[in-house]
Amino acid sequence: MQSPFAPDRAPNGAPAFPGLHLACIMDGNGRWAQRRGRPRAAGHAAGVEAVRRVVEAAPAHGVGTLTLYAFSADNWARPAAEVGALMTLFGVALRAEVARLRDAGVRLSVIGRRDRLPGILAAAVARAEWETRRGTRLHLRLAVDYSAREALARAAHAWAAAPGEDATPDAFAAHVARATGGPAAPPVDLLLRTAGEQRLSDFLLWECAYAELLFLDALWPDVTAETVADAVAAFGRRERRFGALPARAA
Repeated sequence: MQSPFAPDRAPNGAPAFPGLHLACIMDGNGRWAQRRGRPRAAGHAAGVEAVRRVVEAAPAHGVGTLTLYAFSADNWARPAAEVGALMTLFGVALRAEVARLRDAGVRLSVIGRRDRLPGILAAAVARAEWETRRGTRLHLRLAVDYSAREALARAAHAWAAAPGEDATPDAFAAHVARATGGPAAPPVDLLLRTAGEQRLSDFLLWECAYAELLFLDALWPDVTAETVADAVAAFGRRERRFGALPARAA
């Protein structure tokens, strides 16, 4: 069944990107592994499988933009062995999935800093973005070495250096998009976080100004296509007022 939030379709019949913007904080990979007596790296590998399931399910439920928090700027503080394993896994997954993404009409963008990534990984990112640049079915954004506060600070610096520019949220939003990296994306409609945690953790702070928040107890590797369907259904039951009165009260 098609979601009531399905995006408008382009003249060629392909869904356009404007649909729901779903953002996910993928939490719980390590705990998933520890509960099974396995190393944390096994949890991250299982998390990649969950990413594949979510990416495959998202367009059918009206998601036009999907932003996943893969690695925060603060994650560099983790043990070097775990960071190295994550970077290796990210590179392997990119190379393994790029053809599947391209064939499925998914455009991949990576947001965040790239100057601290291993050179071979940065090259893989650029290659994957190029290979999938024509995708129109879903815009998949991976936040890697990402910090919303850093992006906002860079945006504010650039804005202050733009004399005569209007002091409006829309004008500033353009600077935020450039500071974030990658193509611009619409504001987040629904933010989903797994593993029972209830905080934003420096993720898309500007873009989530009016986002609906959904916190799940499930660990990220246990997320399925049904999780996406249930999340979108829950979103549909929310009343989004953006500061105005409810429609029926008005």
